[in-house]
Amino acid sequence: MSSADERAVGVGPWPGGETAWPRGPGGTLASTYDPELLAHGDARNVADRYRYWRHDAIVADLDTRRHDLHVAVENWEHDFNIGSIIRTANAFNVAAFHIVGRRRWNRRGAMVTDRYQHEHHHASVSDLLAWAREAGLVVLAIDNVPGSVPIEGYAVPRRALLLFGQEGPGCSPDALAGADAVLHITQYGSTRSMNAGAAAAIAMHTWIRAHARLEPDGRAGG
Repeated sequence: MSSADERAVGVGPWPGGETAWPRGPGGTLASTYDPELLAHGDARNVADRYRYWRHDAIVADLDTRRHDLHVAVENWEHDFNIGSIIRTANAFNVAAFHIVGRRRWNRRGAMVTDRYQHEHHHASVSDLLAWAREAGLVVLAIDNVPGSVPIEGYAVPRRALLLFGQEGPGCSPDALAGADAVLHITQYGSTRSMNAGAAAAIAMHTWIRAHARLEPDGRAGG
């Protein structure tokens, strides 16, 4: 295999041309498929089962299996880690992600995965907390501050919102004060803290291990 082949992303046009495209009732094109992608190939960052699917069809399918987990990120400094956190939220098919503070956030690390999720904006932490209370979600701030509780062994509830701060300063005082609990990830090395994106992935997967299940076809269910 050449280096060019190794760098190839996605798939080419549907094998066999238009006459071989997947068909639905009456011989029409199957409703989930996009004719442009079938004709020209699909290089998007999507799982193989969604190759050639229309964007709205992918979102609709994900909506049937979204988890009860929400993820919120404070956006005061345009942190580049936000995109990475949102990409992980997509991987775990969370119910929605929430941006607190500045409406414009650094999307580069999200690799367009935010397009397949539901996004909410809250001008302040208090607005987020009020929304979470009305939605019946337990707010868990993730930060290694004095008084925080190890996430290992903590009974993370199913209906939860994980709240993350900025790289460096961590969660804001309002977030720490308003959360139902403040959790930290136990560390064993010399560094004071880990990357915000990595910490978010660990925290989300803690919820996944406690509450996610697999469907009979091997896909993750809600």
